[in-house]
Amino acid sequence: MSEEKQESLWQRINRNIRYCISDVWNDTKSVWTVKTLKIINLSVHSFLDRDLQMRSYALTYNTVLAVVPALAMLFAIARGFGFQNLMQSELFRYFPAQRQALETALEYVENYLAQASQGVFIGIGLVFLLWTLISLMSNVEDTFNHVWRISNTRSLQRKFTDYTAMFLLLPVLMVCSAGISIFMSDAVQRMFEGNPLSPMMHRMLGFMPTVISWIIFTAAYWMIPNTKVKFKYALSSGILAGTLFQVVQWLFVTGQVYVSKYNAIYGSFAFLPLMLVWMQLSWLITLSGAVLTYACQNFDTFAYRDKAKDVSQTYANQMAIAVLALATKRFKQRQRPLTSEELIADYGIPGPLAEKLLNRLLDAGLLTAINQGKDENIGYHPSYDPDDLTVNTAANALTDMGYTNFIIKADTKFNSLLERISKLRDEQQASTPDIPLLDLIEE
Repeated sequence: MSEEKQESLWQRINRNIRYCISDVWNDTKSVWTVKTLKIINLSVHSFLDRDLQMRSYALTYNTVLAVVPALAMLFAIARGFGFQNLMQSELFRYFPAQRQALETALEYVENYLAQASQGVFIGIGLVFLLWTLISLMSNVEDTFNHVWRISNTRSLQRKFTDYTAMFLLLPVLMVCSAGISIFMSDAVQRMFEGNPLSPMMHRMLGFMPTVISWIIFTAAYWMIPNTKVKFKYALSSGILAGTLFQVVQWLFVTGQVYVSKYNAIYGSFAFLPLMLVWMQLSWLITLSGAVLTYACQNFDTFAYRDKAKDVSQTYANQMAIAVLALATKRFKQRQRPLTSEELIADYGIPGPLAEKLLNRLLDAGLLTAINQGKDENIGYHPSYDPDDLTVNTAANALTDMGYTNFIIKADTKFNSLLERISKLRDEQQASTPDIPLLDLIEE
């Protein structure tokens, strides 16, 4: 009896594990527990599938390369406004775990700025500085787009203007943040001096760095990917990632007592491995939040991921013709061009399948990709006059796309057979009345 109970217990455990890993995608119940399991499942799957561990290593390297140029730009702007000391104190307050690394980096910054202001180096140094910063932000954007399965990136001009504006505004925002914190601290001290509420208010002010982290992470998840991200999902992921970031900061600050062990090995360079570990963990937290945002917004369509990979050629062509008909109808009615985001959100087509269908239509010359303006969401409209497009025209273009008659020996051997197949196909098509493509979609 006990063996039967034990076997039954293991069966239940295996069934629950199988449900969490795969069977949950077949569960159609719209309850929070099922949704949460799907989001966690998709988050883990996406994190492993995109190889984000290796990408975090690359971003850590880019960050190390960009630390001195980034600080040089920040302090050059801050020095022009006369608040470089305030900027330095703010950096120490934001990153207490890396105070020693920042002090070393600031020494390099002073030398960098001194050299950059002399002779021809000012031009070379400025170009290298901008290239390093833009390269870092471009890699961050590419990684976020990779998480969202987006192949279209912002133009180089847009990257240059956006990233440069960001680095120009960052020191101003940091100083404004510091000014607000100092003002609020003085106001609270005057209002609550001697009041029992004063310690609580000071704790709330000490919580401000966490709130700022929430805002920064939320803005990153909402704005960096070159697609429409729902703010509520970016906010939830930003709060979680910002909290984890502050926890990591706290662990590194409280763990400084163990630095003496590294001093025996690395000497004066003991801060370097700790800084690299901190950067690595910070990027892992950042990318995990991006994956969570993607999972929250796309877990509904991910249920069909396995079937979408093995979709039949006939079904793929039929779906492609349906997408082409939709784009043609919108073009005829002078509406906004169709986007992949609309196919995913409004029509429930899984992301990989939507991308595959659009790419097939582009390769067949049936669709043309266009830039829709400031948001740079890629739209699609037909490559031909809508009145000239028919179902058979689209089907033939999709079927005949790709290379033909390039295997000399096989083409010679099968020449008569290929001609017969082509003739039978033409006869079959001739017996079927053709209809305009626009008639597929009713008003």
